[in-house]
Amino acid sequence: MNCLKVSLLLFFFQLSFGQQVPKIAKKIYTTKSLGTLPPPVLDGILNDESWNIVDWTGDYIENLPDENTEPIEQTKFKVIYDKEFIYFGFRCYDKDPKGIVKRLSRRDGFEGDWLEINISSHYDQLTAFSFAASVAGVKSDGFISDNGKTWEGNWNPIWYLKTNIDEKGWTAEIKIPLSQLKFSDAPEQIWGLQSTRRYFRTEERSLWQRIPLDAPGWVSEFGELHGLVGLSPKRQIEMQPFVLSKLETYPKEEGNPFKTGHDFTINGGLDAKIGITNDLTLNLTINPDFGQVEADPAAIVLDGFQVFYDERRPFFVENRNIFNYTFADDQDNLFYSRRIGRNPNGQPNLPNGAFMSIPLNTTILGAAKFSGKTKNGWSIGLLESVTGKEYAKIQQNGLTRKELVEPLTNYLVARAQKDFNHRNSYIGGIFTATNRNLETDFLNFMHKSAYTAGIDFMHNWNNRKYYFKGNAVVSKVDGSEEAITATQRNMTHLFQRTDAGHLQVDTKRTSLTGTGGKLEIGKASVGNWRYKGSFIWRSPELELNDIGFLRQADEIKQNAYLSYETLKPFGKFRKITTYLDETSNFDFEGNYNKMQYTLGADAVLKNNWNLVISAIYKPVNYSNSILQGGPRFRYSEDFFKSISITSDSRKKFRYNFTLYDNQAKNNSFSYSEINVGLIYQPINAFTLSVNPAFSSNKNKLQYVTQTGINTKIRYITANLDQNTLSASIRFDYNINPNLTIQYYGQPFISRGRYNQFNKVINPIAQYYADRVGIFNSNQIDFNEAENRYEVDEDVNGTIDYTIHNPDFLFVQFRSNMVARWEYIPGSEIYLVWSQGITSNGNPNENLVSELDSQILGRKPVNTFLIKITYRLSL
Repeated sequence: MNCLKVSLLLFFFQLSFGQQVPKIAKKIYTTKSLGTLPPPVLDGILNDESWNIVDWTGDYIENLPDENTEPIEQTKFKVIYDKEFIYFGFRCYDKDPKGIVKRLSRRDGFEGDWLEINISSHYDQLTAFSFAASVAGVKSDGFISDNGKTWEGNWNPIWYLKTNIDEKGWTAEIKIPLSQLKFSDAPEQIWGLQSTRRYFRTEERSLWQRIPLDAPGWVSEFGELHGLVGLSPKRQIEMQPFVLSKLETYPKEEGNPFKTGHDFTINGGLDAKIGITNDLTLNLTINPDFGQVEADPAAIVLDGFQVFYDERRPFFVENRNIFNYTFADDQDNLFYSRRIGRNPNGQPNLPNGAFMSIPLNTTILGAAKFSGKTKNGWSIGLLESVTGKEYAKIQQNGLTRKELVEPLTNYLVARAQKDFNHRNSYIGGIFTATNRNLETDFLNFMHKSAYTAGIDFMHNWNNRKYYFKGNAVVSKVDGSEEAITATQRNMTHLFQRTDAGHLQVDTKRTSLTGTGGKLEIGKASVGNWRYKGSFIWRSPELELNDIGFLRQADEIKQNAYLSYETLKPFGKFRKITTYLDETSNFDFEGNYNKMQYTLGADAVLKNNWNLVISAIYKPVNYSNSILQGGPRFRYSEDFFKSISITSDSRKKFRYNFTLYDNQAKNNSFSYSEINVGLIYQPINAFTLSVNPAFSSNKNKLQYVTQTGINTKIRYITANLDQNTLSASIRFDYNINPNLTIQYYGQPFISRGRYNQFNKVINPIAQYYADRVGIFNSNQIDFNEAENRYEVDEDVNGTIDYTIHNPDFLFVQFRSNMVARWEYIPGSEIYLVWSQGITSNGNPNENLVSELDSQILGRKPVNTFLIKITYRLSL
């Protein structure tokens, strides 16, 4: 708490006597309409007559590493427009044109020398469109929100680019359809404008509009584009039908009618985008293809919690910033789009001698999304999606029947936010609804309906130097007694905890209502210091996981953060950021569960190497969840350290190294991990990377299971020795900017072995060995035939309970090879070969031999896919 007090004192001192935010003069560029002149020919050579109607602008200023100094090479540009397009012409001077680096990459690669345009056509000081062009002709684009804090790179608009190298350096011509931008219908408009150039040889960034490193944001500091007269907003109408054929081969299972060795499907669908106004867009999808180009990384979960995975599906990615509602920690969100189309929830009991087939994903029958931002500062989002019924097919004695495993479900998300006070403040709200048509008693374990609502706000003052923001959410789930009882008992809530005086399972309840929220205040700009303090709560009844993401409820958290950033290079350093973070946690009964201190530093050297170090100390650490419904459990105090070193990213051979180490008092548990990244780019068109990783997890009190003797529950832990080995392998071959081949592969193996089984006797004892009682050789015996441990706790010759052998060895290999050809802008052909193997090996063998036998010694599942899309703009 001392750190919090210091941060608050610093905050109020700076509030009263701190520096005022310096005013940087806004640059203004005035463009002109082409009128009756022909548009420039897009060839990368700026010799068209149309370019002569406007003047050059330039005088770029260095931003990194030495802010507010003259860059090594200057840049200048022109802007013109007509009724359909806006055109940019760039001249990037270079005294050594042969030294210009033309690295190829797939789209959004940001390799080699490049330049970037940011256009805030709403001029709302919060959002902007980004278009970047590399000298090799590779396009990168994205949507910027939250005044530069968020950059969404999966936005892929249609635009055109040509570059050329000459004796003065290099040039670029860019043509952007006005239909890809959002702007008002005002007769004369002003847009925010910024341009960045990367000079690769020294890793220098220079800007058209100067933005100091301690500025309050990015978009709010842009220069201005004037002269936009008589622009007519374009109502964008795009349709993108697709056709997909897929062949899957896998090991045949004799007698199983669902595993014949191969499956072939052909499918089609349609994505559409309709500009209702130039501000608001309606996205529609029918029978969408939501297949992943790259598989989710493998993971072994021993704590029982769900794993958070990023969203990559284009329909949900576009305008994601509008629907986002992170209300507490980074992953807690009222809308987690991967709930839509997830695996079916039901799992029927399979009779002996029967075979079953369950769909991998729930079919999305259709989805629509209405979203955008108006000229008046309203951000609006409305999403509606319907997923269909899914059935398990069960065959027994030659007869086939179906059993419903996922009901017809409707998902709704409504989001609105309003900027005001000259864009320095906003207030917003969100509402989500999940409704299921539960037709059978078998699905009564699911919620019939789930609703959440929230409000959020933010206020900046003193030219965005200080801020105050917050939110509050409420949730309500309804269902059968079975469903609500299961919710009370799941890992997020654990109402059955034996020592929780404020909680108890009520098997008669048919609904739960909970709340949560966050308040935060801090200093965001000016000078070297930054600080913030926050308060978070999640009530025990809060439940978001029907369409949101919530890891754990029943928590009250306080956080204080203080950081120092250098603003000028010094000595051997380009920049250093250091920080101190303090966090404390309580539950709603008032138990003091955690105190954590974090000290870290991030240093960028002048040779472009990067060094990141951190240390975390936890003097107080209790868990309400580790015994999965059992009493509150104490962890020994521990000390975590990490160091990461990254070499110069400009080199053809580059590498990184990361080491994690965590040690608890009395050696009650330890964790160490090493990650190595090797990247080699022998030619501009080809990149190979290998990222091996090894981790060792040793825990003398790892939770195993809970069982009963008479009417008393026993919580069983053991000494775990777990080793994990994995490697990510990638290569990119870029024939040209529009034709690329990528490969991704990941072998993964994790082995865990347990010994010294014990029962919990005093879960909050200070010394770790006093928390448990270890079974001696007379109390526990391993039954090899049944693969289980048998416990005779009172040594009377009668087995009191059994423990299934928890030893494991999990092996997985996933790979994808994708050839992508963008044959015309926005239209693509994909050729995909995907391969996967998942198996359980012998935990008594070593990692390397089992990795070899389980991957090379088994037949994989192969998927061959051809997908053709065609984007039609009307």
